[in-house]
Amino acid sequence: MSRAALLVLADGRFPAGGHAHSGGAEAAVKAGRITGAASLAEFCRGRLHTTGLVAASLAAAAALGVDPVRLHEAADARTPAPALRVAARKLGRQLMRAARVAWPSAELDALAAQFPKGAHQPVVLGVAARAAGLGPEDAAYCAVYESVSGPATAVVRLLSLDPFDATAVLARLAPELDLVVDRAVEAARAVVDEGVDALPAASAPLLEVGAETHAAWAVRLFAS
Repeated sequence: MSRAALLVLADGRFPAGGHAHSGGAEAAVKAGRITGAASLAEFCRGRLHTTGLVAASLAAAAALGVDPVRLHEAADARTPAPALRVAARKLGRQLMRAARVAWPSAELDALAAQFPKGAHQPVVLGVAARAAGLGPEDAAYCAVYESVSGPATAVVRLLSLDPFDATAVLARLAPELDLVVDRAVEAARAVVDEGVDALPAASAPLLEVGAETHAAWAVRLFAS
C-alpha cells in the first residue's frame, strides 16, 4: 500500500469535480444559516456526523470489496432528495473518469459499465481507493474530509471568508473526523457479515430541503 496514493486521491486538485459543488453551503448561506467562521464550523460539524458518516461508511465498504451495486442501491436509499442523487452520480462519474486514468482497474471498468451515468460518488471513491492499493480507513478519511472541506472552500468564495479562518475550522474538526472514520469503518466491516443494512442512515433534512430549493435557482455559483 502506498500512502502517497491517499494524498493524490484526497487532493483538492484531483480532477474529480468537487470544486463545482458546495455541499449545501450555498443554500445555507442564502438562508442565513452560515454567516461566518463560527456558523461554518457548526454546519460542517452537522454535515460530518450525518452525510459524512454515511459517505465514509459506503466508501469504506467499497474499499473492503463489498458488491458496489448493492452499495449504490444502499446510497440511493439513504439519499431521499432527487437533487442530491443527481449530484452524487455526477460526482461519481467525474471521479470515475479520473480514477480510471490514475489507477487502471478491472473493478473500476466493471462499475463504469454497470452505471454509465455514474454510480454514487462514495461508492466510486471506495472502489478507486481499492484500485490505488488503499484500505477502508483511507477511503473513509477521503470521504469525511471531502464532506467538510467542500463547504469550507465554497464559503470562502460565497462570503469572502478569510481562507485562514476556513482552514482553522477544518483543523479544529480533525479529532471529530477521526471519530467518524472509526464509526464508518466499524459499520463497513459489519456489512461483510450483516449486509448493507448495517450501514448508518444518518439524515440531514435541512440539507435535503436546501438541495431541492437550490436546484431550482435560475442563477447559482455552485452545482449543488
